[in-house]
Amino acid sequence: MAKGGFSGGYGRGGGFGGGGGINMNMIKQAQKMQEDMLKAQSDIEAQEFSASAGGGMVTATVTGKREVVRIEVDEDAVIDASSPEDVEMLSDAIVAAVNEALRKAETAMSDNMSKITGGLGLGF
Repeated sequence: MAKGGFSGGYGRGGGFGGGGGINMNMIKQAQKMQEDMLKAQSDIEAQEFSASAGGGMVTATVTGKREVVRIEVDEDAVIDASSPEDVEMLSDAIVAAVNEALRKAETAMSDNMSKITGGLGLGF
């Protein structure tokens, strides 16, 4: 064996990772990012997002938790409930308004997470 013995990467001098490993500052930054993400998520979940469809005949409101909390139908939209075309048009407008409100909530969540992660590409 060579003089001085084995001097591989696990000894006192090199340490595991050779100084390129995770340091305490990186751990603190990751913890802070996680706290910020949880707060941002909580803030978004408490908000409401609204969208209208059918020329304003229907407005849907959802929370950041993606729960529908309100559907408002303009009185003028209910012309003839016995007409299949009117019922179908109203149903389509409700679906469109709900979907758009949900998209707004998703976009707000994504935008907030992107600000926190600084574009790290974490898939939020």
